Amino acid sequence: MTNRNPKILVVDDDLGFSATLCRSLQRRGFEVEVVHDVDTAVALCDRFSPDKAIIDLKLETRSGLHLIPVLRQRFPTIKMLMLTGYSSIATTVDAIKLGADNYLQKPASTTEILAALADKPVAATSPTPELSPPSLDRIEWEHIQRVLTKNEGNISETARQLGMHRRTLQRKLQKRPVKN
Repeated sequence: MTNRNPKILVVDDDLGFSATLCRSLQRRGFEVEVVHDVDTAVALCDRFSPDKAIIDLKLETRSGLHLIPVLRQRFPTIKMLMLTGYSSIATTVDAIKLGADNYLQKPASTTEILAALADKPVAATSPTPELSPPSLDRIEWEHIQRVLTKNEGNISETARQLGMHRRTLQRKLQKRPVKN
């Protein structure tokens, strides 16, 4: 029996980030395929059977959430990581419910990504930091994401339910989420 390099599928529409991540993973001995949308990722699975997948939440055409159940059905043992610069509790819960094994917020280093994809949890090397309550801006971001998820991404309906103008909501959504 021959040992083969683990295969990682990277699905991210940020060309610079995905190229850098690909090179870093290849230097660490992984066989990597990079695609930039859900449809190409599904088509690629016919010839590339990944052991692990790193999936961006916000892709150009469709959400990375659409890919999770497809990969889980085709490859029941695959380790999947949802990676996003727009994290919220609602999208985290959705990703885990759909079958993702872990969820990380960008920016994340290759070491953090590999730790999140590890078969065994990596022991913490430092004590757990004290948790502080989220800021008011963070709570607002979480609430907007929850209502947007409930409305299946419909901006107009979400704006109506939140009592704000649609363009105001779109501007808020274009910004990066507020850190705690």
